[in-house]
Amino acid sequence: MMNGKKIGYLPSASFDSMSVKEVCTILKGIGYDSVEWQIGVLNPRTHSPAELQDIVDQTKTCGLDISEVVIQRELVVADEAVRRGNIGFCKECVEALSEVGIHTLNFFTGPMPWIPNPLIVGQGISEGAAWGMLFDAFDEILPLAEKQQTNIAVENVWGMLCHDFFTTKHLIDHYDSPYMGVNYDPSHDILAGHTDIPWIIRSWGEQIKHIHLKDAVGIPRMGKFIFPLLGEGNVNWKEFFIALDKIGYQGYMSVEFESFDYVSRIFKGDWKKAAQIAYDNLSLLLQD
Repeated sequence: MMNGKKIGYLPSASFDSMSVKEVCTILKGIGYDSVEWQIGVLNPRTHSPAELQDIVDQTKTCGLDISEVVIQRELVVADEAVRRGNIGFCKECVEALSEVGIHTLNFFTGPMPWIPNPLIVGQGISEGAAWGMLFDAFDEILPLAEKQQTNIAVENVWGMLCHDFFTTKHLIDHYDSPYMGVNYDPSHDILAGHTDIPWIIRSWGEQIKHIHLKDAVGIPRMGKFIFPLLGEGNVNWKEFFIALDKIGYQGYMSVEFESFDYVSRIFKGDWKKAAQIAYDNLSLLLQD
């Protein structure tokens, strides 16, 4: 643990070509306590129950916990067949992953703004229709999560229906369930123009089920923003950690490294170095 905090990493990019054991060995060697797996690693449609259990066991054998699994399927999408398929997939994940002891899953709402010709709420779809789709989806997903005692950790993401604290709070308040909470990533509230991150953390309180450690600077609506190295953006990390201490948060925090150009230009695509520099920077930030 780093300063009494459970710090993990969300592997992506070149990590995707490595085995579970290779990834875990690297992360454990750096000093991380946990790993946040992408759904490709623990997909119930491509892995049998025995294979899912084996991946969980391999992770634990390497000395890492699984903090959560990233599901993230669009629940606001124009194509009804795709939407229904995504809802079905989310339900399968809740059921299958809870059976192997994973009880925190990362969801977002959609629509995804980074795809070609994206669906835009307020233009391609009305706000009312978008919220209707979202509530319809969680009306099915949440009862199953409650039955399996699995936390749904919704992450608000730039450009989506739930893109900041206020839009996400509307969703969480609608259900008022102990299993419906947030994966709190301060970078997206920064991009939405909210600067009082400690107030948002205090407002979420026990509804925070998991945390992403990611910085941000820029203006999404102008297409000019980046997720820089921790400490380079507009998140005040000292105040961030003080606020978490005040609400008594003792859960997992995962570094989500999305400084893609930096890794390409400086590290020549070596994502192991990205995981290392993120850990080193975070260690310094926690000493402030």
